[in-house]
Amino acid sequence: MGHHSEAFIGIDTSKLRNAVAIAEAGRKGEVRYLGEVDTSEAATRRLVARLAAKYTKLTFCYEAGPTGYGLHRLIESLGHTCIVVAPSLIPKAGDRVKTNRRDAEGLAKLLRAGELTSVWVPDERHEAMRELTRARDAARQDLTRKRQQVSSMLLRLGRHYPGIKTWGARHRAWLANQKFVHPEQRLAIEEMLLAERQAGERIARLEQAIRTAVTDWSLAPVVPALQAMRGIDLVSAVTILAEIGDLSRFENPRQLMAYLGLVPSERSTGESVKRGSITKAGNGRARRVLVEAAWAYRHPPRVGYEKQALVAAAPVRAREIAWKAQVRLCARFRTLSRKGKKSTVVATAIARELAAFIWAIDRAVTASRPARTS
Repeated sequence: MGHHSEAFIGIDTSKLRNAVAIAEAGRKGEVRYLGEVDTSEAATRRLVARLAAKYTKLTFCYEAGPTGYGLHRLIESLGHTCIVVAPSLIPKAGDRVKTNRRDAEGLAKLLRAGELTSVWVPDERHEAMRELTRARDAARQDLTRKRQQVSSMLLRLGRHYPGIKTWGARHRAWLANQKFVHPEQRLAIEEMLLAERQAGERIARLEQAIRTAVTDWSLAPVVPALQAMRGIDLVSAVTILAEIGDLSRFENPRQLMAYLGLVPSERSTGESVKRGSITKAGNGRARRVLVEAAWAYRHPPRVGYEKQALVAAAPVRAREIAWKAQVRLCARFRTLSRKGKKSTVVATAIARELAAFIWAIDRAVTASRPARTS
């Protein structure tokens, strides 16, 4: 068996077995399917060792997905290059046949051609913080569903809360005083209310865990700076940073906007230029948090009583950028609304500009941070 110079390996990952294909260097390099291997660490080590015995340089790739970054870390620890590919940016052909083999061979050929775009791979601690924020987000969604179940049952029974704000002290007192004809109805509503309280307690525990964990996180200095922004609290700041990662990898705010999928889509040809809705590429969780924060800018610029302590804890430069954002984005929100734009479209446009201010705050905090000494 000859010893060749370089090979590109595409891996189509799955839960139990990975499909592997190899493309040798050069335009006419052979492309062949190596078959499926077990996803265990031992099987992966044997595969890499077998290929390393034949080729002097190996480059691996696989799509980002539910299998995570463990395969990337294992291959990198063995001394080889491995990139995790952004699925939405993989060039698509008109082929309607999709199999694990064809996917693996396609990845290998595109990797050899340099047509793949890699994603940022977090370290294990950053990934753990991401899991924590996602657990909190899942708990919030669960709480919303449980509250909706209570409201739906009461609606079926013709019960309407006369107040405005629900799930406060008055609303809970009103729920406790409701009378039902059948004991089965009382049991059902009590079980639902118990589940709602437990979901709220779960959120409180996760938020406390986030507050505790952020103190020694690598991106901890940026968290208080982002909280100077209107509409962003501790959980929002940590979620944005956990989902996006190191913002310094974006050379300008336009790259961050595109990464978050907040830029308009476009279908242009010849003299015709057609722009549509936002691309929604990239990280959907971070995009949702920014859109939710953008709604706060429909109000006049001000720093509320509860926000004053957070603003005071932020660096001076971050406070200046946050106030500039308030003045500009509030005016922008009103201007777009007066033009007749839908409120959802306006909020999305504000979220796009909000991403730029977040990028500027991160750049200011990073620039003021003292350099590490070796």
